[in-house]
Amino acid sequence: MADVERGPAEHLAALQALMPSGPVWPRHPGTTQERVLSGLAAGAARLRARARALLVDAFPATAFELLPEWEAALGLPDPCAGPAPGLQERRGQVVARLTARGGQSIPYLVSQAAALGYAITIREFGPSRLGAMRLGGNLQDARWAHAWAVQAPLNTITLFRLGQSTLGERFRSWGNDVLECEMRALAPLHTTLIFQYS
Repeated sequence: MADVERGPAEHLAALQALMPSGPVWPRHPGTTQERVLSGLAAGAARLRARARALLVDAFPATAFELLPEWEAALGLPDPCAGPAPGLQERRGQVVARLTARGGQSIPYLVSQAAALGYAITIREFGPSRLGAMRLGGNLQDARWAHAWAVQAPLNTITLFRLGQSTLGERFRSWGNDVLECEMRALAPLHTTLIFQYS
């Protein structure tokens, strides 16, 4: 059952329906009872609206007022986001931090980039081996066994979106600085990370 928005008028009607009936309890406009119940109804409507807003803020992907609390609990803002990240970027980092389970697999790294708003693929390298080499292929020594590349579009564009962005944010931002910073933080220490943009 969908939750219905109820304003002061609906709350006033509900309060009046709960009152006893009789000539001592008049329900028509302008009476003392109606003025008192109108004040109570306005407060009840405000509390209901705040409770609905709390339900929205309870989830990090839609948080607005509680976003600073989510960030503080997770050790954010991350320096990867730059000096003034937008609302979408901040929410993305909170969600990525909460869903991060740790790992070094390709699907894990791709999912972390997706949580930040980047569509990537990962390419692994290896040393050249006889029988697996192709004519004209590059010769790679043993150091390539620990090299991998993040392949992404040259510019990942983040657009201003109603309901997802706030006033004062740019209408469009682009770049891969956050992706590079986060991937370097997730990369195993013994590996060499390469970024390839197309």
